[in-house]
Amino acid sequence: MSILTVENLSIGFGSNSAVREFDLGMSERDRMGLVGESGCGKTVTALTLAGLRPESAWATGVVRYGDQSGSNMLAMSERQLATLRGGTVVMMPQDPAAALDPAKRIGRQMGDVIVRRHRVSRARARSVCVDVLERVGLRRAEERLRSYPHELSGGQRQRVVLAMAISCRPKLLIADEPTTALDVTAQAGIVRLLSQVVAEEGIALLYITHDLSVIAALCQDVMVMYGGRIVEFGRVKRVFRAPHHPYTSGLLTAIPASNFQEGHTRGARLPTIPGSVPALGEFPTGCVFRDRCSRATERCIDTPPRSLAPDGYFECWHPIMETE
Repeated sequence: MSILTVENLSIGFGSNSAVREFDLGMSERDRMGLVGESGCGKTVTALTLAGLRPESAWATGVVRYGDQSGSNMLAMSERQLATLRGGTVVMMPQDPAAALDPAKRIGRQMGDVIVRRHRVSRARARSVCVDVLERVGLRRAEERLRSYPHELSGGQRQRVVLAMAISCRPKLLIADEPTTALDVTAQAGIVRLLSQVVAEEGIALLYITHDLSVIAALCQDVMVMYGGRIVEFGRVKRVFRAPHHPYTSGLLTAIPASNFQEGHTRGARLPTIPGSVPALGEFPTGCVFRDRCSRATERCIDTPPRSLAPDGYFECWHPIMETE
């Protein structure tokens, strides 16, 4: 069953495009990764798909939840978006502290969501709160309901945010780098928990990150974004084993673990992608990656076509092939 259909989505600020020609289709239980460096357009894409696009941003294209007869979310009123958010789609943000009201106890915040979404009594809402907190592995759930956000660790706050999300029984969970602010141990715990929860609840997951190891652990498919464009898409196993786009390859070779596995000397300098992500409005014409690519030629002044791979596609005039 189709959960989300995105066609030719473009997002921008003023005269500058931050995302261009973004397409996506997701069904029940799909696990999609969206990966790229900071400044590539991942977060504004997530906010738009969650109905939380900044007021200063414009968007064109089609975003539909449910079957093809559904309304284009980009044309919905705020009242319609409020119904969609929390019911069909929920977003798990980077900073759980920013997602929680510092002046309200956890139980009050969770209870407000459950009462409003499911129209149940406060007593019933409190019972649901305890249940979902226990399901996300937060110990002493009853006690935590009386806590304020600042009294919890970063990992505990993120578990609270996840509990609030699943209490809404959404069809799609958008997780925007939810482990960024956590230490390594807490990160691993949240990733394992996410994998378990979406499997048990049958929720589709769109996971946004710059960490390829998390994508490998969580997702079936991956979209690699650069300069607001999807430059490569395919099954995780294939893309990570044999990437076609030079940007994807650069991201993979910059991971220390992969280089050690290939026999690189421990302590040696890691390969890097030269340069940095340009500011909004400063990406080159044609191939958005050409000013950082060692394979670029004059042909790359023109926008590359979308070329098909066995399990997806890529946009590059000079792709890396498995025979190289």
